[in-house]
Amino acid sequence: MKSGKSFNLISHFAPLKYTDIPFALYQSDRNVRDTHIASRNGLALEARKIKSLNDISDNEAVVIGIDELHMFDPDQLDVLVSLLHKGVKVVAAGLDLDYKGKMFDIIKKLLELGPKEVIYKRAVCEVCRQPQAVYSQVFSNAVPVIDGMPSVIPDDGSFTYQPVCHACFVRAV
Repeated sequence: MKSGKSFNLISHFAPLKYTDIPFALYQSDRNVRDTHIASRNGLALEARKIKSLNDISDNEAVVIGIDELHMFDPDQLDVLVSLLHKGVKVVAAGLDLDYKGKMFDIIKKLLELGPKEVIYKRAVCEVCRQPQAVYSQVFSNAVPVIDGMPSVIPDDGSFTYQPVCHACFVRAV
């Protein structure tokens, strides 16, 4: 959503390339926009595309990074809980709210686990230009879409999105 989530993830993992700390990065294969974990400022790190959190397979890693967490099924969260019980540090980035302004189920379940740290990023609202955007407003032909979207916005040009703040977000009536 242009808030710096992927940049933060990259900033966390880039230095690990120069250490002996085993780590692994994963990204949902539903993210068709990027082939890597990519920040809009041009930085990128390689990540393995996976269909499911059950596909996390690096048993040597002591640090696991997951990009676009909201694109995964909430029933797979037990995989992350299992990793945490094994002492693996899990760092994840993703949106918390869908295009309707409702929390993604996997994020809600994650927050219910009481994570050690949550960094909440805000983007610049593309309507009023204030740095308070927390929503991803989806548009089709310049009209806000308030119902009927798939769970992940297709990257075929039929839809666009803009980060918007509370005041500029168009909700279903």
